[in-house]
Amino acid sequence: MNTTSVHLATSGAELKERVRVASGKSGGNTILVPVDFSDHSAAALIQACEFAGMMSTTLVVLHVVHDPGEMPGYYAKLVKKKRSIRMQDIAAEAFSEFINNITEARPELTDLQHAELLMVIGLPVTRILEVVEQLNPIMVVMGSQGRTGLRNLVIGSKAAQVVQLCPVPVTIVKKTKPETSS
Repeated sequence: MNTTSVHLATSGAELKERVRVASGKSGGNTILVPVDFSDHSAAALIQACEFAGMMSTTLVVLHVVHDPGEMPGYYAKLVKKKRSIRMQDIAAEAFSEFINNITEARPELTDLQHAELLMVIGLPVTRILEVVEQLNPIMVVMGSQGRTGLRNLVIGSKAAQVVQLCPVPVTIVKKTKPETSS
């Protein structure tokens, strides 16, 4: 198993430093990939790796630590044993496991092995846009469930909000459904 280093930026200065490091890896050309550990995020990350390979860019994989009101205890569900642990520590562990699982399943994704893994705390859309402002990536690639209708109208889609507010191109990726044999 690879050991993955997740960097938690808790201040604006730390965020700027992580952005400087990521930008320095490829001369400033980066692709930002916000993830929430879902299958859709995994599909987006794999797609972003393919883009990075074609464009000679560095990947910045971002997770925003947020325990949403509609799913309180989200990170607590990721803890295997009942223990007292900080939410960001649980998220960092889950983030590393998420990246390692993809790296082990898809070893040909060498860009993922050199990606900058960044974690911030806050409201997802706000923090994603803040990182975009600091990083100035060439694009954002993110997963989406693709909800439609009333449920999307009431709940709102983080991906849709990012698409509407982001100053750089955004590519939305959905997990492909497995083919069924007839």
